[in-house]
Amino acid sequence: MMNDFYILLKQELVITVLIFILLFIKVGSKEKSNESLLSIINILLLVNVIAGCLFSRDGSLFSKMFVTNDLIVLQKTILNFGTLLISMLAYPWLKNHKHVLEFYMLLLSTLLGMFFMISAGNLLMFYLGLELSTIPLAAIVNFDLNRRQSSEGAMKLIISSAFSSALLLFGISLLYGTTGSLDYFAIAQKLNGSVLQLFSFILLLAGFGFKISIVPFHLWTADVYEGSPGAVTAYLSVISKAAFVFVFTAVLYNVFKLYYASWYNMLYVLSILTMLVGNLFAIRQNNLKRFLAFSSIAQVGFILVGISGMSQVATTSVIYFMLIYIFSNLGAFAVVVLVSAATGKENISDYKAFYSNNKLLSWVLTISLFSLAGIPPTAGFFGKFFLLMAGAGKGNYVLVGIAAGNIVISFYYYLKVVKAIFMDANDQPIEKIAIPAISRTAMLICVSGTLLIGFISWIYDHIYSLSFGF
Repeated sequence: MMNDFYILLKQELVITVLIFILLFIKVGSKEKSNESLLSIINILLLVNVIAGCLFSRDGSLFSKMFVTNDLIVLQKTILNFGTLLISMLAYPWLKNHKHVLEFYMLLLSTLLGMFFMISAGNLLMFYLGLELSTIPLAAIVNFDLNRRQSSEGAMKLIISSAFSSALLLFGISLLYGTTGSLDYFAIAQKLNGSVLQLFSFILLLAGFGFKISIVPFHLWTADVYEGSPGAVTAYLSVISKAAFVFVFTAVLYNVFKLYYASWYNMLYVLSILTMLVGNLFAIRQNNLKRFLAFSSIAQVGFILVGISGMSQVATTSVIYFMLIYIFSNLGAFAVVVLVSAATGKENISDYKAFYSNNKLLSWVLTISLFSLAGIPPTAGFFGKFFLLMAGAGKGNYVLVGIAAGNIVISFYYYLKVVKAIFMDANDQPIEKIAIPAISRTAMLICVSGTLLIGFISWIYDHIYSLSFGF
């Protein structure tokens, strides 16, 4: 019995142990350099990834408030791996920071909260995980301690998170009042289509909309992304977003499957709005962080198309796309973080003639943007292809057609950056930037993933074998 407890809760326990190890290092040693600390931390994060993959077992704990299976373990492993990559990419920024250990304690606390959210089989466990993931996240957004924009970003994140949490809590309360339960599967059995239950669902949908930046709940995204340190922006855009997409899909499919006709229509409209607004505002941006923020909003629109399919293929396509998105988006952010740390420059206009002095970084950024755009043969093409196929599986051909049109629109603003890098003239291009070995390794992993995942069919097949649908 105790063995089951440790195996089922292993990924949460490992992260908890890591947090305590960092705390002991903080209390017990004041002599270590940041370089030494970062080396130790990255090794610990690698151990976390490997340990998370071992000894999986389906089961539940705490009266089914916490559930796990192979699919959930896979989702958490993807987040663990993404966090390791972000840590490696953040090396140039963190090696001179005064509070490295505090940063990682907060970062791992948010990850721990996300894991409890993903494993929740009960809305109370979900809400506790949500709060645990959100509060430390606001603290690390403010980790550029001397930048006013960083503090503003943290404040905006706190306000938007508080508002979305209130909506979620209100929706959960109404749902409990009408069904008498917080258990996912008990709620699903007691839904009767009443107006009050439909209203509670709308509140939950709005709360999730804030978390994953669905239009019109996206207004915080660009400001928070721009104000955050580059590594934190990358974490917000891939790890946090992936965690909420996984939970959102599970809640829709497991709890609200009776309302499929209703939420399909809502997702239909929201996905079109999200793709259009994300694309149109991305075209206007000059700051690369804001550019990637609106790009990520548009990507959410495509994810909603996949989710609307509500099938095993849809579940597979969403997880597969998030895996690819982590590699693609982190590849782009890797370059932005390096350039920002070395020069403070974050505008697209600063990248004119970037290729003349920084050939490797130029190619990493270009391949990542091609993948985000969905240009073959990058993995992003396969990711979007499977999302659209999942949407088309339920006969959503008009929606799929609109999504395909938005892919074409996105080509314009992604290629605008590529044009600046390779074709635009600049009398004072960015000087050659030194790339630490650990950041170079992370970038090569991102580029390899972006180029190869689409051709490794067993990855999709493996996710499909673990997925669920109706």
